[in-house]
Amino acid sequence: MTSSASGVPAAELAPGPAEPLRLQVLTALALHRMATTGQLRQMLRPDGSRQLLSRVLNKLRATGFVDLTPLPDSHRSRTHAWYLTPDGSRLTRDLPVLRGRPPYPITSTTAASLKTSHTLTVVRSHLPFAADARRLGHEHGPWDWTPEVSHPIGEGERLVADAVMHYTVVNGTLRRKLRAFVEVDRTTMSSERLAVKLIEYARLVQYEVQPVGRRRPTSTGPAWLKWYPVFPRLLFVLTGASRSRLGNRIGDLQAMVAQHPLVAALSREVQLGAAVLEDIEQHGPSGPVWVPLVGGEPRPWTDL
Repeated sequence: MTSSASGVPAAELAPGPAEPLRLQVLTALALHRMATTGQLRQMLRPDGSRQLLSRVLNKLRATGFVDLTPLPDSHRSRTHAWYLTPDGSRLTRDLPVLRGRPPYPITSTTAASLKTSHTLTVVRSHLPFAADARRLGHEHGPWDWTPEVSHPIGEGERLVADAVMHYTVVNGTLRRKLRAFVEVDRTTMSSERLAVKLIEYARLVQYEVQPVGRRRPTSTGPAWLKWYPVFPRLLFVLTGASRSRLGNRIGDLQAMVAQHPLVAALSREVQLGAAVLEDIEQHGPSGPVWVPLVGGEPRPWTDL
């Protein structure tokens, strides 16, 4: 049996229905990189108390598996973000849910603080989808949202999606499996740079790996088929600015779809939408809050 660096058998850490909460916390931090106590409660024990999560986290900190960093907002100085220590990372690296994931080294509070704002916003974007799934009887849980997924797009370049989401819509005996790339925009980059992400996804759709050693190009099909049976839809989640500014950024995304030939071709094959994070939190992602980037009235993300 494979064992982790701390001597705990990997099979004992595998997620399961009756899995101890401490192991779920370690798994969640390994997958999602970082989270607050409140986010972990919503993710793992939505009907539980904050104190329950706090006790588990403090015990894990005492044993050296997790640590914390204060949030940059000075008005919330008592709120912290939790992350794995090197020992915690080694303990979880053999978990089945994490197989194939690249290492994510955070070795100090300083290193963690550099990633806090964006990482926590990505987790924040995930939570409404999980709450919606619980309410509607769909399937989407903590392990169905994978942050920072990287894919080659040619010329030595890579596209790194903020997250890849797997979601199953359940309607009686009918099951509809959906996947989405999620890009989270905190208005920290220019609107043009945000819109350029659409070009990168258009390149990913078209990118094909050429077999090494062949003199003549031989198509092996799109590279994305290695990971997905159908190319995932693309969802932009925006926050961090006024309504008018966020509306302008969505308009710039729509203009890129209309004006760039590669992106226009992408839009004919892939569902593209954008929504404001606060609207998703208030109305749920299944509400009519997603603006289709090809134009049209706002609608649920599943109807783009």
